[in-house]
Amino acid sequence: MIAEKLRLQEDRERIKHWKKWGPYLTERQWGTVREDYSPDGSAWENVTHDEARSKAYRWGEEGIGGISDYKQKLCLAWGFWNGKDPFIKERLYGVTGNQGNHGEDVKEIYYYLDSTPSHSYMKMLYKYPQAEFPYKELLDVNLKRGKTDPEYELIDTGVFDKDEYFDIFIEYAKNDVEDIVASVTIHNRGPEKAYLCVMPTLWLRKTWFTGHEPFLPRLSKIDENTIRAYNPKSGNYTISFDGEPEIKFCDNETNREKIYHIGNEKKFLKDAINDYVVDGDTKHLNPENFGTKAAAIYHLEIPAGESQTIQLRLMHQHIESPLEVCGEILEKAKQEADEFYAELQERIPDDDMKMIQRQAFAGMMWSKQFYYYDVERWLEGDPGRYVPPVSRKKGRNSNWKHLQNYDVISMPDKWEYPWYAAWDLAFHCIPIARIDPDFAKNQLLLLLNEWYMHPNGQIPAYEWNFSDVNPPVHAYAVLRVYQIDKKANNGKGDFEFLERALHKLMLNFTWWVNQKDSDGQNIFEGGFLGLDNISVFDRSHAQRYQGKLEQADATSWMAMFSLNLLRISLDLCEHNKVYQFTATKFLEHFLYIAGAMSNISAEGISLWDDEDNFFYDVFHVPGKESKRMKVRSIVGLIPLFAVEPIREDLFDQLPEFKKRLEFFLREKPKLAALVSSWIQPGFDRRRLFSLLRGHRMKSILQKMLDSDEFLSEYGIRSLSKYHLNNPYTMKISGDTLSIKYTPGESDTVMFGGNSNWRGPIWFPINFLIIESLKKFDFYYGGDFSIEYPTGSGRYMTMDIIAKELSLRCMKIFMKDKNGHRPVYGYSKKFQEDPHFKDYILFYEYFHGDSGLGLGASHQTGWTGLVAEMIHKYYKIREDKEHDSKTLFRS
Repeated sequence: MIAEKLRLQEDRERIKHWKKWGPYLTERQWGTVREDYSPDGSAWENVTHDEARSKAYRWGEEGIGGISDYKQKLCLAWGFWNGKDPFIKERLYGVTGNQGNHGEDVKEIYYYLDSTPSHSYMKMLYKYPQAEFPYKELLDVNLKRGKTDPEYELIDTGVFDKDEYFDIFIEYAKNDVEDIVASVTIHNRGPEKAYLCVMPTLWLRKTWFTGHEPFLPRLSKIDENTIRAYNPKSGNYTISFDGEPEIKFCDNETNREKIYHIGNEKKFLKDAINDYVVDGDTKHLNPENFGTKAAAIYHLEIPAGESQTIQLRLMHQHIESPLEVCGEILEKAKQEADEFYAELQERIPDDDMKMIQRQAFAGMMWSKQFYYYDVERWLEGDPGRYVPPVSRKKGRNSNWKHLQNYDVISMPDKWEYPWYAAWDLAFHCIPIARIDPDFAKNQLLLLLNEWYMHPNGQIPAYEWNFSDVNPPVHAYAVLRVYQIDKKANNGKGDFEFLERALHKLMLNFTWWVNQKDSDGQNIFEGGFLGLDNISVFDRSHAQRYQGKLEQADATSWMAMFSLNLLRISLDLCEHNKVYQFTATKFLEHFLYIAGAMSNISAEGISLWDDEDNFFYDVFHVPGKESKRMKVRSIVGLIPLFAVEPIREDLFDQLPEFKKRLEFFLREKPKLAALVSSWIQPGFDRRRLFSLLRGHRMKSILQKMLDSDEFLSEYGIRSLSKYHLNNPYTMKISGDTLSIKYTPGESDTVMFGGNSNWRGPIWFPINFLIIESLKKFDFYYGGDFSIEYPTGSGRYMTMDIIAKELSLRCMKIFMKDKNGHRPVYGYSKKFQEDPHFKDYILFYEYFHGDSGLGLGASHQTGWTGLVAEMIHKYYKIREDKEHDSKTLFRS
């Protein structure tokens, strides 16, 4: 067996805890809700980047390229100082949501390059300027720029123009579960010799203030290059450093005098190593060489064009000469990682695509984070520590007192979004299931646990506001992960996973029905639902205009949710036929939602517009005629997602389900007629459940595949380009509201000014469109084709169009004929420099016309879906009608 697969098996069977150590540090703990103890909930300002080096955190720890155990008791990360910065570089810098002209944004350049699922091998690259880091310039320029200006990035400051920087490669390799080699290799890319101080840093997360630990954990010096880390619960670790570093100790304690201008309770403080390195100040270092934070300090002079390497080894036991075999351990771990990915990528002929996919997987693996948040304790405060203001009792997340999170969780982006998001995580799990199905399944179940899910059935949205409403895609993710895992196990499905998930998903479904269908008419609301830039106003606050919004997308998501639960129930019938009654329940929900979309409240109002042949939201103002909001956006495409082909022979095996199905066909023919032509068997004797019959499906696809509307060279836009020359305007309550097509950064102040952070092109919607087209093709087979692109005179089957759309998304990262990647736009450095051009950043969303990466630069979470697109694209190398290799070249 491949070594990495054996590790995953041993971890699954609890023979060895291979995932005990991993990249579980966040990249930004400052500015998070958990660390906010302000009276007004201004998290960005409560703990700033400048204060972070001096403040001991309550709920988690941050670092550059760091690792920790899965409970984050002991942490290891890297600090650097170029001799010119005002403080050492031990955390990533970025502007806050209130400082950036398009919201929060990390202002660093770093890449996740590799990781196995067990983290037996990991690699990342951090680029550090040799000139003084331009903190003030980045802040000042971004503050001055407006919404119509681009963000001002580190590359724009010119600090890399003369190649006066260090490439810092950080690697980890596991010789055993708790025998880990850490290595940093620093390349001087500049024309002259340059100084760099390197500080591998160890510290203990501050847990001792609770008074629950009988013996305090601590770090202590054994000899000139060895530290012992002791924790009463995890025992002793020995950390051996190569060379002859200075080893200095302090404590992970807040410098109260610096931050709060009050006397310090402790003598040895968190920022003592910074003060020593930068200013030679030793007053807060512990001369007795022990504490809860320590660093091995290396002063390097690296010649131009050369490199130096520093290694250390963390072990549970102490052995003689532990560093002699570090190189061998690293090389072996890397070879085993290559072996693991070689098997996964054996059908991919293009080396560049292999690299893109592997870096996408690496980003998802590096984006795991230990996440700790006990809301009730946070609301009440800890004895002798932070006393929360009275306002907090009724403030943010105050109705989530049951929530107790203490797990390693997949994050969207450990700097810009260092907390889980329910629907982001759902998409993360799909590509993750290709390399680690156990982790993917556990992540999906995690959010359904009673210490996450609200007693009323709501799934927590995200830390900034757990009560916000995300699209209900959790059931879809459960189903897809189940299917991926089943196929990998030669047709053996994990019924226990599916069954556990179904019971909790039904609670969530009930919450939606009870909370988001205010009139009980099967028409749903949900606010902006993550689709920030597709409406003339914030859809979460329609009541501001004394109205109510009937949402085409929320209602379609619920139709999709119904079909997902129907499919899960039918799959479980293979295990227990009692689930056919559950399937019947969701069949009925689906049909009633379809009926409601065409006739809201039996008043003849439809979300479908016969004039435009498109779905729109409907806005109701009491006493006035209801108005369709004719914004051509992804709101009108989401009905495509409610589709499920089911083999006909399954009905004969489930007599009660078939009986109820026939009842609807006979007694409610109008409802039956709305949801496709399911009376007619399709390809391979499949029946189709879908919101869209032939005419409506064709009409939506014609707009979606029109380059003057939704179709971009790089995927499907979230807002039609039609609105570039035809802005939609609406007058309401004395206000004139309008929306136009904006291909890049938002130019509005809606949602805090970053209202385009989900679009114009973003991967989750494109991925669901591609998946839906494949499902339609399962039903129609080769008997149905549509013009692609609209107006071209070329007709393709749905399956081929799905492949073409995958290719357009993949092209964002691929080299074009000039060797340039669209994701990097006109940046010569990123496009042509050999030390930049083959490292990939997975942005949050992409320019609707050029494919330029925008928003968060490390949103590998959902943009990591490109890894699954690549996998599915090359799954069948040759098609009878279309050679996928030819398609790729075209």
